Amino acid sequence: MTDTRLALNGLLDDLQTEMESLNLWEGLPPEPAAFESATPFFADTMAFTQWLQWVFIARFRAILAENHPLPAQCDVAPLAEETLRDLPEETDRLVDLLREFDDHF
Repeated sequence: MTDTRLALNGLLDDLQTEMESLNLWEGLPPEPAAFESATPFFADTMAFTQWLQWVFIARFRAILAENHPLPAQCDVAPLAEETLRDLPEETDRLVDLLREFDDHF
């Protein structure tokens, strides 16, 4: 595994840990129909934190595990900053981790 892929894998672990510490990590996935959304970030069927856990983190784990090509860019931090600011939890660290993730692309 390349240095970039190792770093991304570590950041995915850090994202999960941070979400768990904020009680934003869910034990059960959304209903299967929620994954059929054609809307960016599944905004019509999932909360952003659900999308982050069940789509973003899950898909990147699969990409890394199966050594698939990485996307050309990743710009999820700005949306996270906008979306998470209204949560009662302190999400600055989560946004910082996503910004660090984005910086690898």
